[in-house]
Amino acid sequence: MGVHVSFERGVGHIVLNHPPLNLLTRSLMAELRQRLDEMSDEARLRVLILRAEGKHFSAGASVEEHLPDQVAVMIPEFMETIGAVRDFPLPVVAAVQGRCLGGGFELVLAADLIIAAEDALLGVPEIQLGVFPPAVCLQLPRWGAPPLAAELVYTGDLQRASVLAEAGIVRRVVPTTELLREATTLAENIARNSGAVLRVTKRALRAGTRSPDMAMREVTRIYLDELMATEDAIEGLTSFLENRVPEWRHR
Repeated sequence: MGVHVSFERGVGHIVLNHPPLNLLTRSLMAELRQRLDEMSDEARLRVLILRAEGKHFSAGASVEEHLPDQVAVMIPEFMETIGAVRDFPLPVVAAVQGRCLGGGFELVLAADLIIAAEDALLGVPEIQLGVFPPAVCLQLPRWGAPPLAAELVYTGDLQRASVLAEAGIVRRVVPTTELLREATTLAENIARNSGAVLRVTKRALRAGTRSPDMAMREVTRIYLDELMATEDAIEGLTSFLENRVPEWRHR
């Protein structure tokens, strides 16, 4: 039980294993943050797959920990956990099966790409318990889906992965038995690229969610000050001009 970590050929796996429903308890979230922090400086890593063991990805945060004796501590820790996924320095691919509810849905929205199984049902039923999903209110409009965000938050109804794919939130929907293979194939495709450049590029993509003027200035700064300071940016451009395959040093 807990959070399991492994990686191979530049692809890391961070796996929730808290049966039967992978509840995001405070202790599990603390372990997840720790694992993410440990992996953030792993030089061999290029991309991370966030997934879960069992029939369901997650039933969300613990309802008991929403009560007044713990909520003042739990909510900041929960938002810190969302931030740890969102701000992980390399691309994160979430692989989602079964039910992905509440905090579980908020967690995968913090990833860069979501691959979902055909059987996946996603949503935020918090309103039905008299509360609201704070991270969805912040994150889902970023995906360009404010009306869908409103429907999900106001009704608490679950949606099939195909509906979220039509809205551009889920990148692709695959047969349940193919979920891990598809997520791994996508991750390996990303991992062919320079780790150093992927890190800088992710910061640029995140900057794009800010106001247009701020985003333009920040992306320009990242490109000139960070990207062009990497060896791999020069190698990629030079190898193209020399008509050869780039030799990434990941720095």
